[in-house]
Amino acid sequence: MNVLLDNLALFREGFLGTLWLTVVSALLAVVLGLLIAGFRVSPVPPLRIFGTLWVNVLRNTPLTLLFLVAFFVVPKVLFPGVDSFVLAVCACGFYTSSFVAEAVRSGINTVPMGQAEAARAIGMTFTQTMRIVVLPQATRSVIPPLSSIFIALTKNTAVAGAFDNVDLFNIQKTLSNDGYDIAVIFIWITLGYLVITYAINGLFRLLEKGLEVAR
Repeated sequence: MNVLLDNLALFREGFLGTLWLTVVSALLAVVLGLLIAGFRVSPVPPLRIFGTLWVNVLRNTPLTLLFLVAFFVVPKVLFPGVDSFVLAVCACGFYTSSFVAEAVRSGINTVPMGQAEAARAIGMTFTQTMRIVVLPQATRSVIPPLSSIFIALTKNTAVAGAFDNVDLFNIQKTLSNDGYDIAVIFIWITLGYLVITYAINGLFRLLEKGLEVAR
């Protein structure tokens, strides 16, 4: 308990850092995931190819490698002086977007083809069909896998701690250097991650129940 009480401000900073990184990365992943899922089911071949490449490359690339590219290649080649938080968000968000895209695409495939055909028959564009007809019906089947994806995202943010980002995992280096027991440090860090992941799980349970009521 002394580890927590003596370093409460540091734990709070790390917890908020992890929470903020998770939330912002999740928002980026949702936006990109929806876009890439749309590309994956698009009638335009170049968009389908781009969407397929995005998903296959990012899903099969280790997250640590993406962080290395984001922190050591992007600032030197494309955007010098970019904040480390922005780079961490991009690495986590891009990586997670590939999983979000596949979850959304799977949800889209659960909607009967006749729904989209009927929408096109009355003159709706592809974008209108997706936004008004398909995605609202696909939401119920997309929510459960998204919960697991964002819980995994929370744990993946620990990689950012090795790249000058203040998060729960990062503070263990400071505390261990101060002589605290590493086992006790990791117990409190684990509890911090559990608080965030259980909150995500609870939020998605509420969403699932809300959608069940709406049937």
